[in-house]
Amino acid sequence: MMKLLAALAGTGALAAVLAHGQPATDTVDAQIQRDLHFHIAELADDTYAGRAPGTPGEDKTIAWLKKHFAELGTQPGNGDSWVQEVPITAVTSAPTAVLEIRGPDFSADLAYGSEMMVATQQQVASTGIKDSELVFVGYGINAPERGWNDYAGIDVTGKTVVVLINDPGFATQDPALFNGNAMTYYGRWDYKYAEAARQGAAGALIVHETDAAAYPWEVVRNSWSGAKIGLSADNRHKDKLAVEGWVPRAQAEALFKAVGLDYQESKRAARQAGFKARPLGGLSASVQLENTLADHLSRNVAALIPGSAYPDEVIIYTAHWDHLGVRPDDEGDNIYNGASDNASGVAGLLAIARQLQAQATPPERSVLFLAVTAEESGLLGSKFYSENPIFPPAKTVANFNMDNIAAGNIGRTRDVAVVGYGNSELEDYLARAAEAQGRVIVQEPYPEKGYYYRSDHFSLARVGIPALYLTNSTDSVEHGKAWGDTRLRDYTANHYHKPSDEYDPAWDLSGAAQEVMLLLQMGRELAASRDFPSWNEGVEFKRAREASLQP
Repeated sequence: MMKLLAALAGTGALAAVLAHGQPATDTVDAQIQRDLHFHIAELADDTYAGRAPGTPGEDKTIAWLKKHFAELGTQPGNGDSWVQEVPITAVTSAPTAVLEIRGPDFSADLAYGSEMMVATQQQVASTGIKDSELVFVGYGINAPERGWNDYAGIDVTGKTVVVLINDPGFATQDPALFNGNAMTYYGRWDYKYAEAARQGAAGALIVHETDAAAYPWEVVRNSWSGAKIGLSADNRHKDKLAVEGWVPRAQAEALFKAVGLDYQESKRAARQAGFKARPLGGLSASVQLENTLADHLSRNVAALIPGSAYPDEVIIYTAHWDHLGVRPDDEGDNIYNGASDNASGVAGLLAIARQLQAQATPPERSVLFLAVTAEESGLLGSKFYSENPIFPPAKTVANFNMDNIAAGNIGRTRDVAVVGYGNSELEDYLARAAEAQGRVIVQEPYPEKGYYYRSDHFSLARVGIPALYLTNSTDSVEHGKAWGDTRLRDYTANHYHKPSDEYDPAWDLSGAAQEVMLLLQMGRELAASRDFPSWNEGVEFKRAREASLQP
């Protein structure tokens, strides 16, 4: 922290950090901005080593959160404990793996990092595929309710499927196909691997394209190198694929060309209902993964403000505390500090806790602050909570999630961007809070990126809990929308999941504070009501909510 304070000298943020504990005679907005600067600066410090689960960086993070939640006067949220233990296993595959592609007249050895990325969810010392036939299965989707099955008429048992990222709606921009430009869960990589495993495949290779994936190859390389963390399983996840991988489009185009197929024509065919999967001309894949395993008890942090009238009913605020840790093989700066992603969201939890504790009377319903682990590894901490809830879903009124709320540092905006716009009645509460700020609600700027399925609210939504996730609004009050769009795109291209996502004391966190205040106001309103907001008609989570409410 001394290095931090030295860096802050001469900036307005120094006063913000030093005044962190100043009495609340200042405005709520100013106090929230101070809290955000204070906690982001700490949690994104190099001494936290990128906050990877199962490392000393986790221990330091958990200690900081427990200390500050206690100082704010909240109570342990899991009985008499501040934590919920989450058993995880880290699988680190040696980066020396080579993906060998062989065919009658073709041979290629794809290099780890630049030409492919491979990993496994199987928690075993060694696994791989050997001479596994490659099969192109289009988008790899089996969606009976949409009359779509890319696996119809083909047996992929023991084979390796080649899969396109995103879904046919995005590819065609047809609003009548899937959700048009807005990605569905069928477009997400984790769905594609899970479906391939259900179909009996041994491996799956997703073709990376920046527009369809919503991030550049560097994000795949950075996110998929190092340890892959999963929830520990008695069967060591041997029901998962032996190999999960990605290849850049250039490598995919070469494979298709080798067997006399045009990649773009094959993509166009896959966009049509009735697409037929086909083997890739006798090509086969081999790769061996040698893994180092480490079992850990990671932790979700849970802090509670008990309800004064209805303590068994709860509103949950979530944010993930983890990031990507340290990558020793990276040249130069190899600490992935995750300042915006997601020290900013965790700081938001603490800022809201301070404001609710400062109320003259406690909320009538309980409020749970849940800082979850291993989001970057597949929403694992929130998934574990949804399967082992402290409060049952039927008694959980709503979830408000904060993730990457400082991205782009756009400052105050005229708009409020909603991920999964139109999903639930929580947007009625949002409308009132946004109107009080003089702002308008809009659909997220990039629905094709599938953000609704990429953060922790999704785990709670899947068990029926109405969940609201706001993303970075771009219509800057000071500079306009085009400027805000450029700032956000620059963050995604140059800082997201990269070592450069570092705290800067010059950050304008007024926009992040706007989001915190919206969620604070909605939580206050819900905590004082008897309402149980519901999902809107046609939303995939509505059935789970109705089932959870049955006596």
